[in-house]
This record gives sequence, C-alpha cells and structure tokens, in this order.
Amino acid sequence: MRIAVGSTNPVKVAAVRDVVQALYGSGVEVLAVAVDPGVRAQPIGVEEILQGAINRAIRAREATDADMGVGIEAGLVPIQRFTLTGYVDVQWCAVVDCDGRITVGHGPGFEYPPSVIVRVFREDLEVGRVVEELSGIRDIGKRVGAIGWLSKGATNRREFTRWSVLMAFIPRIREELYLR
Repeated sequence: MRIAVGSTNPVKVAAVRDVVQALYGSGVEVLAVAVDPGVRAQPIGVEEILQGAINRAIRAREATDADMGVGIEAGLVPIQRFTLTGYVDVQWCAVVDCDGRITVGHGPGFEYPPSVIVRVFREDLEVGRVVEELSGIRDIGKRVGAIGWLSKGATNRREFTRWSVLMAFIPRIREELYLR
C-alpha cells in the first residue's frame, strides 16, 4: 500500500507513518509530497481549514497515484464564548482513496496566548512565525510545534497531529459501518 501525504513537513509525515503502520503494518510506503493547499497561509474557520486538508489529500494522491492521500491542515477556529482569545487551534485531517471517498477527523484544540492572536490578526502573520519569535525556536512547526513549547514538553506536534490522522481513519478502520 502506498499513502501520499500532502506535505514535506517531517512531523506531519511521521505522524501519518505512525498511524498507518499501526493500522496496516510496516509494509506501508508513506510518501511526502509538496502540494498547494489552496487556502491562506493562516486558515481561519473550520471550512477553510478542512478545505485545505481535503485539497492536500486529493493533490497528493493524484500526484503520486497512491492508494490514499492524506492532507493535514491546522488553523484557528473562532469560539467566541468561554475562551481568552476567541480562537482555538485545531488540526484537521482528510483521507481520500482511489474511489474519491473522503474521510475526515480532527485532533484536540488549544488556545494560543492572547499576544499571539493579536499579532496574527493585527500584522497578518502566521501563528507559527509569531510563536517562533516568542519561543526562540527556529522552524518550530517542523520540531516540537507550538503545542510542544506551550505545554513545556507534555506533548508535541507529532502526537497532536497523530490524533487528527487517527480520527480521519476511523471510518476506514470500521469500514463495514461507514463505507459499504
């Protein structure tokens, strides 16, 4: 089985590899493919984040003729009540197969510090860039991720990503309940 990931980010690719090898065995080939997600660099809202994930999955699968394509996109989801900033970072994953069936899932969410959200909107910056400056960690999104730094290592971006990937595969794990 060949699975194409619509990203060359080593954290995203490793998270997909973790999930698909647990589900299908070590013989699965995971390919990293640079694709255009077709959304803003800093997606806002569930629809835009999910569209980016779906675009990545479709474009990766088509570029490689893999059995499945996986797309992962993170962004800010507006939640106006009960939050400090009004936004939660949530990562979505989409999986597309050769028949064009798409399954989706998302991982846990968390809030950035208010100063990060202010700069994202005031200066039109990506969250990753602001957190890199704040943390002093270069290429943080290819390492522990903002979640790794904010949680003081209690979790990291690979684990955070892994959850969204696993959730998108749930209908494929219990295919008899979802896809028949």
